[in-house]
Amino acid sequence: MQTRHFAQLVGMSALWGASFPLLRVASPALGPWVVAAGRCMLAAVVLSVLMRALKERWPGRKAWASLALLSLLTVVMPFVLFNWAALVIPAGYSAVLNATSPLFGVLGAAAAGEEKLTAKRLLGCAVGFAGVALLVQLGPVAVTSQVVLAALACTVAAASYGMGAILMKRATLAHSPLPASAAVHVAAALILVIPGGVALPYAQPAGGALLAVAVLGLVTSGFMYWISMRLMREIPASAATSAAFMIPLFGVSWGGVFLGEPVTLSMLPGCVLVLAATALITGFNPFKGAPPEP
Repeated sequence: MQTRHFAQLVGMSALWGASFPLLRVASPALGPWVVAAGRCMLAAVVLSVLMRALKERWPGRKAWASLALLSLLTVVMPFVLFNWAALVIPAGYSAVLNATSPLFGVLGAAAAGEEKLTAKRLLGCAVGFAGVALLVQLGPVAVTSQVVLAALACTVAAASYGMGAILMKRATLAHSPLPASAAVHVAAALILVIPGGVALPYAQPAGGALLAVAVLGLVTSGFMYWISMRLMREIPASAATSAAFMIPLFGVSWGGVFLGEPVTLSMLPGCVLVLAATALITGFNPFKGAPPEP
């Protein structure tokens, strides 16, 4: 992996890790549906402006069905689920649970016949789910039914990201990254416009919440989705997913620094198991570099 690729991975991880504390600011004030819809609309706008500036063409009509499915898996479902979880659990929890997405990506690739599910990867699955259970049970937040449901929502969102990564890799081979990214967010905005509109009267707009949505939409959604698609086109998918390993570090750190969320040693066992599981499943070793694609 080239230095610039690694630098991009670190930068992406830092920005995506920051999205979890931002959700903790935006979701309680605006609600999960309004945050998701606003985020996607802003992302669609910024990507459309970039397309016009760079004179890119929109994907053909036949491509929109597959891009809409990609949108559902990598944008709509994760955004709504993580937004809802942000009402209940700290940002660090969500960031760590998001790190299970490579786990589900490998499982999905195996189900699609694109990768082999080895004993090592099965062990990684078991270790990963054990880590999730430990994080919920031993972390600084009391275990309640709401906390368990929020952790489940994050895990389902991570699974959606992981499964969607398969389609995302295919999309990078069939389309230019910018038009594909723009189409994905236009589709997401169209899917979310009705539920977002229904929930809008219940929102309580505040300056901090609106600023958080603006950053989420313009930076961590629109711009970073485009960058991630460009990167996935240049490096193996297994290497691209390694960004998920670093997101918990930034998510926990930003949550502690800006929101004063508890960061305790009780979180360490679950975090370690989740990261070990993703390393086992993807075969990523930071000391040896990314493995070749299967």
